[in-house]
Amino acid sequence: MDKNITLEQLGQYRQAFAADKAKNVAMRACTANGVVKSAIDPQVYAKDRHQYSIRLEQGKITNQKQSGRCWMFAALNTMRFDIMKKLDLENIELSQSYTLFYDKLEKSNYFLENILCTLDEPTAGRVIAHLLHDPLGDGGQWDMFCNLVNKYGVVPKDVMPETASSSSTWEMTRFMTKKLREFACVLREGHAAGKSIEALRAEKDAMMQTIYDILCVSLGTPPQTFTFEIQNKKKEFIRDENLTGQDFFQKYVGWDMDDYVSLINAPTADKPYHKTYTVKMLGNIVEGRPVKYLNLPIEDLKAAAIAQMKDGKPVWFGCDVGQDSIRDGGIMDLEAVRVDELFGTTFGMDKAQRLDYGDSLMTHAMVFQGVNLDEDGKPTRWRVENSWGKEPGEDGYYVMSDEWFSEYTYQIVVNKKYLTDAQKQELEQPPIALEPWDPMGSLAL
Repeated sequence: MDKNITLEQLGQYRQAFAADKAKNVAMRACTANGVVKSAIDPQVYAKDRHQYSIRLEQGKITNQKQSGRCWMFAALNTMRFDIMKKLDLENIELSQSYTLFYDKLEKSNYFLENILCTLDEPTAGRVIAHLLHDPLGDGGQWDMFCNLVNKYGVVPKDVMPETASSSSTWEMTRFMTKKLREFACVLREGHAAGKSIEALRAEKDAMMQTIYDILCVSLGTPPQTFTFEIQNKKKEFIRDENLTGQDFFQKYVGWDMDDYVSLINAPTADKPYHKTYTVKMLGNIVEGRPVKYLNLPIEDLKAAAIAQMKDGKPVWFGCDVGQDSIRDGGIMDLEAVRVDELFGTTFGMDKAQRLDYGDSLMTHAMVFQGVNLDEDGKPTRWRVENSWGKEPGEDGYYVMSDEWFSEYTYQIVVNKKYLTDAQKQELEQPPIALEPWDPMGSLAL
């Protein structure tokens, strides 16, 4: 066979396509409407109904707008659920701008410290290329959120509201990234010129002042203390003065963040089940809580999520939201978008193969707010609170089929009291360190 495509082969391809009536019908539909609209199966709307045997009620839907803050929106949404119950509120929203400010600040310091730890690595090598690629992206992981809360607490949204730069982060992030890469260049060239690590770290401190200034200009200065004021459902007015972010978190949320753990489902050969994992150079706060996962079969993730929701608590989770999903209808179902039938082919990789070959990884974090269980107690569909505003789905809520959960959900966070005794013991294992570019190092956006 020839290495190149020959004119004779092209003629054969053309004749075969012309003779296939189904492909010609698909061509007319697709060229007029696009791939996804032409492939949507409307029957999934009847199958994936927004009805659930376990249904938690949340406040107003949130909107991350043009930012990649889903992981902190989802985490703050699980927290506000408890505040609403505790204070009998119709609604409350916690400030995502406040957590964004400190995440960007801490990530900048984390990046510069990684640069100082890798001064002898070649600039063209994979490690430095990885660090420089996206040093300050919006994305994050659960353990990174825990670091922010443990250090800075949380505040109500009206204490530090949204700005143009928090709702659309790309401009601010672009210029901060430009500056961080410049700082990396200065530090590495200083090392090459013989400067001591102490001198370089002193330079880093001055660099961090620049980063802090950019954040204040873009997002405003975070409050040191504030007054919390709100009215509950009984029209009772609540006022609490002179609070810090830590005070507010301890008083109105009161979680021990160490109680909340990450379970993942990564069925690849290099990650045996019932082992714990971490990812090198993945984090936001130097010497903070490292990322740690317990890898389990998918049914174990489902069981833990159901147990927590049966107890009246929502569940943070991470998935590959763009796969087999309909944004307008808020449907995540393996049969939602039948591109296999549209193109007359099959997409045959399983979950492990998709991870190994770069076809799927965790891209987005949301919150489970319900599940439908059949007569045998098995889940059939899941209620999903998103952070894209009210338009997608049913007032901002998605419905996920249980089969979709199996294929494209990668991580959940639950209180460790919902683990089995064996899983609790497994969680205590020292984690196996994965390379920085491992798919389990992906950040939710």
